Amino acid sequence: MSSNTNKLFTRSIRLLSSSKSILCSSRHKSVWTPDNIVKSPYRDVEIPNTTLVEHIWEKMDRWADKTAIICGVTKRYYTYEKLHKCSKNLAANLRKKLNIRDGDVVCVMMPNSPDYALTIIGSLQAGAKVTTVNPIYTPHEVARQITLSKPKVLVGIPETMSVLKEAMNLSNVTLPIVICKGYIDNSIPEGAISFDELALDDNVDHSILKEVNRTSVNTALLPYSSGTTGLPKGVQLTNRNLVANLVQQNVEDVKYYDETTASYQDRMLAVLPFYHIYGLSITLLHKLSVGVQMVSLPRFHPESFVNALKEHKITLLSAAPPLVLFIGSHPDVKREHLESLKLITSGAAPLPKLDVDRVREKGTKDLIFLNLYGLTETSPLATASPKNIGTVKIAGFPLSNTEAKIVDSNMRNCGPDEVGELLLRGPHIMKGYRDNVEATRNAITEDGWFRTGDLASIDKDGGVTITDRLKELIKVKGFQVPPAELEHLLKEHPAVLDAGVVGFPDPKTGEVPKAFVVLKDGHKVDPRNIIDFVSERVAEFKRIKEVVLLDSLPKNPSGKLLRRVLKEQYS
Repeated sequence: MSSNTNKLFTRSIRLLSSSKSILCSSRHKSVWTPDNIVKSPYRDVEIPNTTLVEHIWEKMDRWADKTAIICGVTKRYYTYEKLHKCSKNLAANLRKKLNIRDGDVVCVMMPNSPDYALTIIGSLQAGAKVTTVNPIYTPHEVARQITLSKPKVLVGIPETMSVLKEAMNLSNVTLPIVICKGYIDNSIPEGAISFDELALDDNVDHSILKEVNRTSVNTALLPYSSGTTGLPKGVQLTNRNLVANLVQQNVEDVKYYDETTASYQDRMLAVLPFYHIYGLSITLLHKLSVGVQMVSLPRFHPESFVNALKEHKITLLSAAPPLVLFIGSHPDVKREHLESLKLITSGAAPLPKLDVDRVREKGTKDLIFLNLYGLTETSPLATASPKNIGTVKIAGFPLSNTEAKIVDSNMRNCGPDEVGELLLRGPHIMKGYRDNVEATRNAITEDGWFRTGDLASIDKDGGVTITDRLKELIKVKGFQVPPAELEHLLKEHPAVLDAGVVGFPDPKTGEVPKAFVVLKDGHKVDPRNIIDFVSERVAEFKRIKEVVLLDSLPKNPSGKLLRRVLKEQYS
């Protein structure tokens, strides 16, 4: 370990030791066990034996008349009471009119909006599982998820209707499409079902919902993740997984909100996309369960983002590194926009201290800034820091009821400050990958440890520092781009024999995908043609920026592509 790294750990430990109230009084005398397993320093929580929807509505009577979610662009909103009623309407109509039954899948493809919250909750109340899709995906990408998740109903907006229809054609399926109001187009396309007619009908018989039979062990959400490697896999998050993760966020040390009362309600700016588990679970579902008001934005746009900060007096913000960079560097973001902001959390990747300092200079002296760490497979939050920790150098401590350990390449448990792969065990770890026994076995050990695929170290107090990624996902603007997906697509090009994709540093996006291609014998092609071939089939953030033609790709004796070698040779 370098001297700089040693200094970093020493400073972090001093900061942690000097804060008397960082961890609750019930913490372990030592978080490290004799066999080098780290116990959470936070008190254990009792996990309710309930469904996600039941948990969200458990305390709703306390804030029934308060705004649950409002669109920062259109100003459309639902109070908690209205959201509760309309979600039951939607649930009943999904079962009665669209024949949804327990365990069926509803696929949602739209940007953030109040109707997104209603769709998720209503679908779950109908007994369905929900899978979410990036609204900028191409038909090919949507078709893949339709094929894998096998939904019974698709939900979108007018702007995504054509993509959904083409994706169905590519998947050779015919499904009902429910259309919510869009931001530009409010018309209901021919052949679509009006969302409002399902959700806003005041004459719905809810008795059909008595047929729903879902418990804590059943899967509720089915997001798709690349896990540690390979093509997207369906992550089965049960009601218990998700409820556990929500309850873990309510422990006093990591409680990043104030209680909703008759005279006070926190306001969260929901700009992180709900189709991603960070935005869906931490921002939307958790904040609904504690009565926070959400201000949703359909996408990040500088003007609407800055206006929402000031107009709605935002107090809480879930962010990713590009958003933090924008707040700190953009001249239109001034102190007046941040004067109500109490706390910012950031995930997806470590943050440079300079970016954090720039934001703090614009905010109030009491503005709290914290790093989080998690994965789709951990529902998603895995580590969090106490509000008074005073540093962003660590990703936090394992949540309540959670164990962590660092292992070397031989799966030997490592000690404090040693770097290795981070493994986690707790009630929020996924059930497994859908219809993929091998991938599940590779990700979760026989004794329940989830292999994160991330290189990390844990200090003597249990603070986790993420140092690098074992997994080879490429991070573009905070989005995960799986190399295997792009390699699979490249090989569909008629001139391509073999391909490897690696992420290279980029000052604007963090990383960019770069492809290394071997052509078939006798074929000649302009690299631009290959770039365009891929661009037509993937979302913008996945697009390859450069293609290098090679005679062969570096591989190990078993034929596995050595992406590390490509990166070293062509960096």
